This record gives sequence, C-alpha cells and structure tokens, in this order.
Amino acid sequence: MDNNFSEENFNHLDFTKIPFTKGEYSNCHFNGCNFEYVDLSEISFNDCLFENCNLSMAKIIKTAFREVEFKDCKMFGLHFSDCNEFGLHFNFDGCDLNNSTFYQTNIRRTTFKNCKLTEVDFEESNLTESHFLNCDLSEAIFSNTNLEKSDFRSSINYCINPAKNRLKKTKFSLSEISGLLLDYDLVIDKHS
Repeated sequence: MDNNFSEENFNHLDFTKIPFTKGEYSNCHFNGCNFEYVDLSEISFNDCLFENCNLSMAKIIKTAFREVEFKDCKMFGLHFSDCNEFGLHFNFDGCDLNNSTFYQTNIRRTTFKNCKLTEVDFEESNLTESHFLNCDLSEAIFSNTNLEKSDFRSSINYCINPAKNRLKKTKFSLSEISGLLLDYDLVIDKHS
C-alpha cells in the first residue's frame, strides 16, 4: 500500500538512523535532513523542497523528482541517470554535486546556481536552455551533450569541446572562452 504525504515538513531528521517511509511526497519541505546512503528508490517527490540536506550517495533508482528544488544541499556521487525520467525536473541552488552523474539524462531548462559541479558527468545529456549561474565546473565531463541555448556566462573552469557537443546559441563569457579550446592544446595569451 502506497503512503501519501502532502504539505508536510520534515525538520532535522536523520534517516540513516530512522527508516524513511517509501511513498509519494507532494509539496513537502525537508530541512536539515540526512539521507546519506539512504535508499530512496521508487519514491516520488512532487513540488518538494530539500534545504540544507545531505543526500550524498543516496540510492535514487527510479526515484521521481518532479518540480523539485534543492537548496544548499550536499549531494556527492548521486546517479541522476537512474531516476524515473517521466516528468523529471529539478533545480539546484548552492548545492555541492561533486562526482554526480547526469549521463544520458534529459534535464532541459535546469538551473544550477552557485553550485560546485566538480567531476560531474553530463555526457550525452540534454541540457538545452539550462542555466549555470556562478558554478564551478572543474573537470566536469561534456561529451555529445546538447547545450543549445544554455548559459555559462557567470561560471568558471569548464572544458567544453565545440566539436563534440551541441552549442548553438550557447552563451559564454569572454574571460572563460579558453574553456572551449583546451582540447586543442593551444596557447592563449590573455595579455595580448
């Protein structure tokens, strides 16, 4: 029997010590909760907010994230490519997503704001019209990625090969333009 939770607040709960009830969560707010290594598989989150939570290494196989906001969350090593694709949509603000993967994930119009995205795998994903606002993309992987109409103007440390990704109308800042040329082993003198 499925459990339904609607418009509930979950504050400072440690789900590594108490079980997290499987079911459907709608318009719920999770604040300061610990989900580290917790199995969230096949759970549905609709219009939920996760704030100051630790979701690192959580298992999210067939997990549904529909219109979900993550704010100031620790999210190391998550496999978003395992999520339920139906209605998948989320945004991230101030989150640490290092070593997570979005491999082959359709996440159009996603906003990553003030996020750490070190070594995140965006290979073969669809990020059309996504916004990377003040993000650090050190060693993030972009290969066969659709980045059309996406915005990287305020982000740093990206390495995106234009020959291996779709970049039509993608926005970049002049100060970080060298990130598009790193694969070509060119010497770019910024002082000329």
